[in-house]
Amino acid sequence: MTTAVKEAEDRLLLSGNEAVARAAWEAGVKVATSYPGTPATEILEAIALYPNLHAQFSVNEKVAMEVAIGAAMSGVRALCSMKHVGMNVAADAFMTYTLTGTKGGLVIVVADDVGLSSSQNEQDSRYWGRFGHMPMLEPADSQEAYEMTKAAFEISERFATPVILRATTRVCHVKAVAVVGERVEGPKAEFVPEAARWVMVPGNARNRLPLMAARDVALKAFTEETGLNRIDEGSDRRVGFVTSGPVATTLREVFPDAPIFKLGFSCPLPIERLRAFAATVDTLVVAEETEPLIEMEMKAAGIAVRGKEILPRFGELLPHVVGPAVRPLLGIAEPPAPAAPAKLFPRPPTLCPACPHLAVYHTLARLRKKVVIAGDIGCYSLGAGHPWGALDTCVSMGASMGVALGMDKARDEDDRDKAVLAVIGDSTFLHMGMQGLLDITYTGGNVTVLLMDNGTTGMTGGQNHPANGRDLKGAPAPKVDFARLVTALGVAPERVHVVDPYQLPVLDRTLRQEIATPGPSVIITNRPCTLIEAFERHQPYHTDEDACTGCGKCIDIGCPAISVARRETAVRKNGREVELAFARIDTAVCTGCGMCVNVCASEAIVRDETAAKEDCRP
Repeated sequence: MTTAVKEAEDRLLLSGNEAVARAAWEAGVKVATSYPGTPATEILEAIALYPNLHAQFSVNEKVAMEVAIGAAMSGVRALCSMKHVGMNVAADAFMTYTLTGTKGGLVIVVADDVGLSSSQNEQDSRYWGRFGHMPMLEPADSQEAYEMTKAAFEISERFATPVILRATTRVCHVKAVAVVGERVEGPKAEFVPEAARWVMVPGNARNRLPLMAARDVALKAFTEETGLNRIDEGSDRRVGFVTSGPVATTLREVFPDAPIFKLGFSCPLPIERLRAFAATVDTLVVAEETEPLIEMEMKAAGIAVRGKEILPRFGELLPHVVGPAVRPLLGIAEPPAPAAPAKLFPRPPTLCPACPHLAVYHTLARLRKKVVIAGDIGCYSLGAGHPWGALDTCVSMGASMGVALGMDKARDEDDRDKAVLAVIGDSTFLHMGMQGLLDITYTGGNVTVLLMDNGTTGMTGGQNHPANGRDLKGAPAPKVDFARLVTALGVAPERVHVVDPYQLPVLDRTLRQEIATPGPSVIITNRPCTLIEAFERHQPYHTDEDACTGCGKCIDIGCPAISVARRETAVRKNGREVELAFARIDTAVCTGCGMCVNVCASEAIVRDETAAKEDCRP
């Protein structure tokens, strides 16, 4: 192999997530775990493609963390990845393992969704480093994600501590060229019993506290000398910056001549190096996304800095945000504002054509005056939007169950004018919904649960889970039977119904029956997501223009394949004017599910015999 060819193979175009996966494999990781969540999902999907390791999506982040901890206790290197809200779920195990310390290297990758691209909140995971007394590394691009992942395992083993690698959406999903290497195999697993360390009863845990304090001291010394923290020199000393992660790239773009102290190893802070840097500039600005964490710690150390009084506390610090905030410090006038961009036609997110959730929300929308609906996290969160408006709450994974129970228990016995429903998906139910249902049955909650089983973890890209019979790599695996599971959790067998959501009349009848009957019940819908292999397409439909009456009932389903062809105003016999909406079905998009046929009284929706069935296959 020539040198040129070898160099080309060593340079790969990788997203930050792919770079983390590559580095973990090269570092000799034996076990990698996660639960899918944007922007972290692709880390495990990428690492699962490499040989000589075990990778798994666990049922939730807490279990994923515990599996990784068990591997690290056995002396091998392990990686656990999740999005920022997933860390909240994993914190129970995390906060104890930081006290025991690790044997094999353990790296926890937490991906913060700064700017809320796909999350219900924006939180700053840098606090976990302070909270858990452990090191935190913050890459700015794919190359640094690769290098810092490898460095994190070395730091983890050197100081016998888990290490957090904090990424953000802009690092996770942006691709760049990264120079990579080869895998180095780690030691074989060998768990050595050591009750005083691994059995965290109060007496043993108390004895670990001085060891954790000593580790803090050692890490403070390390952060003052590590090359992971660096100064990018600049000739304009009027303003200098302290920052971490991808904000460093933004600052270099907007202020090319400014000195920048870039924190790669951001917890604990290298306070003395920062103090020395501050003395070299006229004004020091801390540019950090979301919380003023670094700013507060530097001010507490007596270092004068500017921060959140000029920069926002939420969203990404992009050039159009940082520039106008800092230029006044330099006495630079803002350039004229660019012309306002043309207004685009709004395109709100919606469910896919033939999505089985469409049927559920169409049915719930018709019952809106009779029900209160607690929602959950997943594709079906879109049920809150147009045209359904069929969700009243959406808090966190699995929260629909507990929220619905709380709504029920808050009512007086004579205040039963509305039924309480909980809507939850299959993967979310396995993640954190089972405990909520158990609470409903245990306390006799008067709640009807719609468990929408579409055979995948849909919102994060279609990952397999324990209820669809496939493992991470698509191989056959044990399959959870939801009907038997909810019965085991205490729902009476006669109150458990498995319904084809495409059969709208059956779904409507079953739902009305269950909300009218006291006590807990579960309705399971059982059609696959339209984007997975298990989904079967059929001959598409089209509308017979001569037969269509313009009632608009098919449009109310909310299927993106159905649109309004034209509108007309008609006058009824009683003199009342009504607006008619005549439908058009896009046969290139229609999957032939037949939901719209269920609501068309005029039989104007018919199979499109001109479209070949073969053309409709995915």
